[in-house]
Amino acid sequence: MTALLKENPSLLLFLEHFEIDFCLGEITVNQICSKYNLDQTAFILIGNLYNDFYPNEQDVSAIKDPEILIRFLKNSHNYYKDDKYPEIKGYIGQLKTRQNSENIHLIEQFFNSYFNEVLEHLDYEDEVAFPYFYNLMKNNNEARKDFSAKEYLEHHTDIETKLDDLKNLLLNHIVLDKDLTIRRKFLQSLFEFEKDLRIHSVIEEKILLPVVTQLEGIKRNG
Repeated sequence: MTALLKENPSLLLFLEHFEIDFCLGEITVNQICSKYNLDQTAFILIGNLYNDFYPNEQDVSAIKDPEILIRFLKNSHNYYKDDKYPEIKGYIGQLKTRQNSENIHLIEQFFNSYFNEVLEHLDYEDEVAFPYFYNLMKNNNEARKDFSAKEYLEHHTDIETKLDDLKNLLLNHIVLDKDLTIRRKFLQSLFEFEKDLRIHSVIEEKILLPVVTQLEGIKRNG
C-alpha cells in the first residue's frame, strides 16, 4: 500500500475516508482490509477510482458488504464540510484582504451559492437516502416504503459541474493582480475538491445504486 501511495498521493484522501492510518509499513491491501474489517472488493473498486479506473458490473456484483460504501461517503461529506469548505473560504478571504476588488466579491458570491447547493445535496443524502439504503442493507423493516433507488437517482444532481465553472472563471475570465501563490493554492484546492466530488458521484451512481437496486429486487420478490 505504501508503494501505491508514493505513486498516487491522492490515495491519502481515499485512506482518510476509510479512517485508515497512513503509517502502513509493509502492509498489503489484503492485510489492510482484514485489519479494518473492510470488504476487499469495495475497497479496491473505490481505490481504483483515484487511479481513474472505473468499475464494471461484475466487480460491483461481487461486493459482499455494501455498508462500507455508505461509511466512505458519509466520511467524504464530513471532509467537504469541515475541511475543504473552510480551506477554500480561507483562500478567498486572503484574496479579499489583499485586493478587495469587485472580482473577488463575485468569486465569493459564486462559491457561497455553489456550496449551499452542495450542502443541500449532502443533507438529502445523510437524512433521506443513506438511512433508507442502510436499513435496506440490514434487511430492516424500518426502511421507507415511499422511497427507492430510482427516486434517489432522479433527485441526484451533478454537484461538481458548477465547480468547473468557478475554475473557468479564474482561469479564463477574471483577472486578479499578483498574488500568484494564493491563487495557485486556491486553484489546486478547487481541483482536489472537484476530483473527490466526481469520485463521490461515481461511487453513488455506478457502485452503490446498482447494489441497492439489486437489494430492492430481492426484497420485492421475497
